[in-house]
Amino acid sequence: EWLLRVTLMEASGSGEQRRSGVPGSEEAKQNGKHLKWSAKPDQVSSTSAALRQGKPKAEITDDMVRPSVVMASSQAQMLPTATFGLRDNIVKLELTKREDSYTSVRNFRFFIGTYNVNGQSPKENLKPWLSYDPKPPDVYCIGFQELDLSKEVFFFSDTPKEEEWFKAVSDALHPHAKYAKIKLIRLIGIMLLLYVKREHARNISEVEAETVGTGIMGRMGNKGGVAVRFKFHNTNICVVNSHLAAHVEECEKRNQDYRDICSRMQFSQLDPSLPPLTINKHDVILWLGDLNYRIRDLDLEKVKKLIEDRDFQTLYKYDQLKIQVDEKGVFEGFTEGTIAFQPTYKYDTGSDDWDTSEKCRAPAWCDRILWKGKHITQLDYRSHMGLKTSDHKPVSSLFDIGVKVVNEELYRKTFEEIVRSMDKLENENIPSLSLSRREFFFKDVKFMQLQSQTFTIHNDGQVPCQFEFINKPDELSYCKQWLTANPCKGFLMQGAEAVIVLELFVNKSMATQLNLGEDSIEDILVLHLAGGKDYFLSVSGNYLPSCFGSSIQTLCNMRDPIQEMSAESIRELALMPLHINNEFYVQDKPLDIPKEIWMMVDHMYRNVSLQEDLFQQPGLRSEFEAIRDCLDMGMPETLPGSVHSVAEALLLFLEALPEPVICYHLYRTCLESASDYSLCLEAVSRLPKCHKNVFDYLMAFLQELLRNTEQNHLDIPILASLFGSLLLRPPPGQTKQDISDKRSAQKFIWQFLSIGNAT
Repeated sequence: EWLLRVTLMEASGSGEQRRSGVPGSEEAKQNGKHLKWSAKPDQVSSTSAALRQGKPKAEITDDMVRPSVVMASSQAQMLPTATFGLRDNIVKLELTKREDSYTSVRNFRFFIGTYNVNGQSPKENLKPWLSYDPKPPDVYCIGFQELDLSKEVFFFSDTPKEEEWFKAVSDALHPHAKYAKIKLIRLIGIMLLLYVKREHARNISEVEAETVGTGIMGRMGNKGGVAVRFKFHNTNICVVNSHLAAHVEECEKRNQDYRDICSRMQFSQLDPSLPPLTINKHDVILWLGDLNYRIRDLDLEKVKKLIEDRDFQTLYKYDQLKIQVDEKGVFEGFTEGTIAFQPTYKYDTGSDDWDTSEKCRAPAWCDRILWKGKHITQLDYRSHMGLKTSDHKPVSSLFDIGVKVVNEELYRKTFEEIVRSMDKLENENIPSLSLSRREFFFKDVKFMQLQSQTFTIHNDGQVPCQFEFINKPDELSYCKQWLTANPCKGFLMQGAEAVIVLELFVNKSMATQLNLGEDSIEDILVLHLAGGKDYFLSVSGNYLPSCFGSSIQTLCNMRDPIQEMSAESIRELALMPLHINNEFYVQDKPLDIPKEIWMMVDHMYRNVSLQEDLFQQPGLRSEFEAIRDCLDMGMPETLPGSVHSVAEALLLFLEALPEPVICYHLYRTCLESASDYSLCLEAVSRLPKCHKNVFDYLMAFLQELLRNTEQNHLDIPILASLFGSLLLRPPPGQTKQDISDKRSAQKFIWQFLSIGNAT
């Protein structure tokens, strides 16, 4: 396993040391007990010295998780630039091409389990689920959803349930084997645990874990995914646990959640200069979780009758996930085994009875396990009806997965052959590239709407080449904030091509400067060829100004939609001072509040006072874009989209304000006043008039929502936490809010909601 890294050290003369252990995890645990590390960072270099002298490598004990090492990539035609340089990249690529000559495929048993526990603590022994099979698995991947449903965990993340369920799992692992915990990762209520047999721990490397929230504002962790990627022998594996949007009618939102997780889940590599890995850049992908897809076009009684008759094949035809996969809407390239068990949702807690609550949810296969990759054989796919803690039943799947295991002797022979052939290539020619295009124009760029363009680079020289977008003089990045090139660096063999994607995306941190004309869609990219010349690419475009990223003061003085205003007029309004008297205005006095805020709040006031999950369930991206266009252009007169999309648009609007509703200079004062309502009132009275009007207007709206709490299920903790983080933001340059400041901000808003609610 260490051979590529060590041999490359020999070729480059590098004595670089790598840290021991698993990145992002300071410990391994054996069935919940700590395991001592038996390798130190200096053992990597000492092992290298031993190999150079022809000695066998040092013994590695069974309780050690092997250090992360650079291994052959699974990419076929292009590799990111590594720290070793051009020669070593060529060696790595050739090793990848010839991998079959020095590896063999060996099967290992994987247990994959998923369980939505509905916020409950463990009340039953989990062995009927986790130790169901007579033979112990080599690897456990265990996912939970809704670990904790309390308001506290939603906003502050900490929960005792994590330790409770971790202990319950560790106690229920198969009794005929000893296991080491490799990783635990949690996002609010979504948790993923990875265990391996103790004797396999030495063959686990490059462990990384990441999270993606897809809840309200595209990041809250009540919905989303967590993932762990690792290398097992010479196979890259990624395990994803997700909890997608609920409710039968939200199928498209589930699809959007899936796509967001795929695009935003990125794993950093050992070398920080290398581009991150995405989910699809792995040999094996295992996806589990409460995917929340329901049964459509069948009434409740028909669903129950098909279940009673155990006619799962007919029922499955109406499964939303099956339909979406068939239409290639989601999980393209993934496989799911035959479902021969009854739906795992929704039961009365503590029983096997279908939901008898007022909502009477229809049964559905919410809890699923899918896979993608080669050498994967599903042995079993089942539910576990004996566990009754939750309104879901746990699901598990058993796999034999073929893992590539390196024969070190064959590996060394292959390596030596490649190095000998490399000698003939060196110093023959100067590298050269041809580019399919060098000028790019992005038309009508909008706030939070991705645009992308592609071009192809072709290695038309006689030698392999290494390319990278480089910084221009006195600049910190190779491009402006709103632009990215993917990949931004790489390696091409002779005659090979690579497609480069230029992505342009304007978010809250860039919108204000573009609105004011202080920045523009103009940039020059420099594509550098190692040992060759530089290529210059021109990027330009036009940005459509938006109310998103504009200040409250500017919008109060803007009676027309922003896209009907000239750039000069927008800039003049933005430069007006915050504290001015009414006598200052010769013509129209400013609006009390921005018309855009009024339109969104008024729409919700008239339509959603009784709406469940308001400010908790995200909207659709396409609907947000339509709402943004309506606010920016004044057309149509009424806002489009669902109430959830309008609610999310309001939150995004508040988040994008260059000066928050509670002005930066009063931030600390408000936090220090949070325990005293009279001091809170005094602090708000010091706000500029337009900011105070917006604050009062929003508080009145939230108080109105709280008067209907029995119908909409909103409460003060939810609203105070959410709006506290948006209305009170630390000034630029200050550290991110800590837990204490978050609680103070929540308490500040709480004062106004509780007073209003009491009256």
